[in-house]
Amino acid sequence: MHVYGSANLLQTLIKHDLVDAFWLKIFPIILGGGKRLFADGTIPLAFKVTESTVTSKGVIPVNYERADAVTTGIYKHSAG
Repeated sequence: MHVYGSANLLQTLIKHDLVDAFWLKIFPIILGGGKRLFADGTIPLAFKVTESTVTSKGVIPVNYERADAVTTGIYKHSAG
């Protein structure tokens, strides 16, 4: 299933663990507030990058596929 421009539907699919892959196009512009693709409360899922490029206009098409279980840990910032 392809979902174009519906963050609400996508968040529902993620909530029910029905997403196997993402094909995103990241545009290098800032338009203001807007709706977040991964809103607060989104369940953690692990994905890996399978393909990415940068176009001459700076658009980044990137493909993600499901990976193994989510690995968590503690981030320690080291000064220096």
